Amino acid sequence: MRKYEVMYIIRPDLEQEAVQATVEKFQNIINNGGEITKHDLMGKRRLAYEINKHRDGHYVLVQFNANSEVVSELDRVLKISDEVIRYLIVKDVA
Repeated sequence: MRKYEVMYIIRPDLEQEAVQATVEKFQNIINNGGEITKHDLMGKRRLAYEINKHRDGHYVLVQFNANSEVVSELDRVLKISDEVIRYLIVKDVA
């Protein structure tokens, strides 16, 4: 298993329960074949530039160990989720 890091931004107009449900959905995908080493819900922050008419977003940073199948599934689900406005998955080399 390799180390990865994913940061995603959730739409600001969602209720807190919907944000929590979205975070849990992605945690379940990672835990289904991988393990989360660090999870940081950074809260609502201002974006550097407007994305899909949103100026703010809920930032979430997750570091995890997983194989490539888990990362592929996470990428697929992040891509089709309406709650997520931006995401980035990278290999952690440190």
